[in-house]
Amino acid sequence: MPEGVLVDAHLLREWRLPEPGSDKEERGRLLVVAGSRTTPGAGLLSAEAALRVGAGKVRLLTAAACAPTIAVAVPELMVTGLAEDADGNIDAGEADQVVDCAGDSHAILLGPGFSDPDGAADLVERIAPRLEGTVVIDALASAYVTQDPERVADLAATVVLTVNPGELARCLGADADDVQADLATHTVELARRTSAVVLCGGPTKVVAHGDDLWRVEAGNVGLGTAGSGDVQAGLVTGLVGRGADPAQAAVWGAFLHATVGDRLAARVGPVGYLARELAGEVPPLLAELAQRSERHD
Repeated sequence: MPEGVLVDAHLLREWRLPEPGSDKEERGRLLVVAGSRTTPGAGLLSAEAALRVGAGKVRLLTAAACAPTIAVAVPELMVTGLAEDADGNIDAGEADQVVDCAGDSHAILLGPGFSDPDGAADLVERIAPRLEGTVVIDALASAYVTQDPERVADLAATVVLTVNPGELARCLGADADDVQADLATHTVELARRTSAVVLCGGPTKVVAHGDDLWRVEAGNVGLGTAGSGDVQAGLVTGLVGRGADPAQAAVWGAFLHATVGDRLAARVGPVGYLARELAGEVPPLLAELAQRSERHD
């Protein structure tokens, strides 16, 4: 079992994030494609997380039924409703609209809140080969990877995969228990087969890219709550938007997600804190890490 590099505050002090610009255009334009009629909050959680790490502008594309409510709930977002299929998922026929909206984006997030694997795979298949820049494929959008992991390596875009152990197993066609028993080896395998950055959550988070492997040992059982992964995907995408390279964004995003979970567990309780509380804890943690960096210059 490969061990990888332990991610802690000391490592991050030596691997600083790009300084945020004073103009929102300098901190990146992001596109988030997320949610369905039955999971309207997923896009909101991801988009807010991206803003909380300093992304400049975020546009959310979501199921039409959800758009008005989200636009009012988070006025900082530009929200566009897309046509839905009969089950309330974003219709795959909206792929052209997604690609058009992605044209000037620095990073694109696909997948939070998608609820139909087949529909998600169809939608991502129509979108991903037409994108450039960095694309974060999250949660059920990874059904696109499951069909043929190697084709991800042929995409023009740089890809980050944010998956849980079950999704990792499905991407590899592997036994779920075997994957859970050795997340590091299987994360490395998926990174090798896809040439992507792969972040897999679990009791220990693992990030793999090429020959590099990192592990985040922070975090707690309370993070296993609805919407938590949506927040993590938003953190990673937001960090790319403000200028981090994809591997750095994945490592920092995993650490931030786990560490704010620990802070909420200490203050609220080991379980029972909510995913929507995570993002608000991130700016003070970022400021703390930046202050530590300045003291070590």
